[in-house]
Amino acid sequence: MPEQPYESDRAIAGTGAGGAMDLAASEAQTLEKIPGGPEGTGPAGKPRSLWSDAWRDLRRNPVFLVSALVILFLVFISLWPSAIAPGSPLKCQLSKAQDGPGPGAPFGYDGQGCNVYTRTVYGARTSVTVGVCATLGVALLGSVLGGLAGFFGGVWDSLLSRTTDIFFAIPVVLGGLVLLSVVTSNTVWPVIGFMVLLGWPQISRIARGSVITAQQNDYVQAARALGASNSRILLRHIAPNAVAPVIVVATIALGTYIALEATLSYLGVGLKPPSVSWGIDISAASPYIRNAPHALLWPSGALAVTVLAFIMLGDAVRDALDPKLR
Repeated sequence: MPEQPYESDRAIAGTGAGGAMDLAASEAQTLEKIPGGPEGTGPAGKPRSLWSDAWRDLRRNPVFLVSALVILFLVFISLWPSAIAPGSPLKCQLSKAQDGPGPGAPFGYDGQGCNVYTRTVYGARTSVTVGVCATLGVALLGSVLGGLAGFFGGVWDSLLSRTTDIFFAIPVVLGGLVLLSVVTSNTVWPVIGFMVLLGWPQISRIARGSVITAQQNDYVQAARALGASNSRILLRHIAPNAVAPVIVVATIALGTYIALEATLSYLGVGLKPPSVSWGIDISAASPYIRNAPHALLWPSGALAVTVLAFIMLGDAVRDALDPKLR
């Protein structure tokens, strides 16, 4: 049978059974123009990335929407607390100590006569600041150390593994009681520094494992075979594909850091008066729980809702970035 000449305006498209079929160029172009394209493609037949798929799933997830709205509200009152809570959180009237809700004080007054509503609103600023700054510091330090150790391996990887084991052996609360008890500063930065110091090992292990897994992909081997430098391979090929687990763990850990700050402030080694913190208010209201339970209820409830919102956000992001759930 004579051999058929090759026609440049024809294309070969694979079938689902492993064979092939002829597809005219005009038909192929028409297929590319179909809005949305086949499964797993975007407009004009372009393949969707992991991040675009994740964003599409997050927009349809009610858990993500609710938690995101709560977090946006917390960020708003952290930046502009006076917008919804007029007055100073440090202005107290002993004559109204332990009084219940009243005009201008919907949450009542605490044991010192301070407006619980105002202090609860202003306390969000401290919690959000500590949580965000500690998470950024932990994610940055842990990602750099873990990523470099996983990429180069050898003695640096062994040294990092043994160092993280040492830090994992330190109890967080006990470490805070020891380290922060000698700090005289009344700002949030010693607390943030302590969280970064003891929090980076967890992120470093996640980043190390993600980098080691990403190094085994074919596109990384191809880039190395083509002579790409280590910095280019690490920044252009490995980092974008290894950062997803770090983002998930950091988002969930943010709520944990907020709870840790409140715990340390409750124990008297974190923030101290006259700073405004939910942990300080919970500690001050504990002796009056029978006479003025409202002074304990509102800051505790605000802390619980905040931590829950960040944990729910982290769970939603994890589900969206996990390819196994697709």
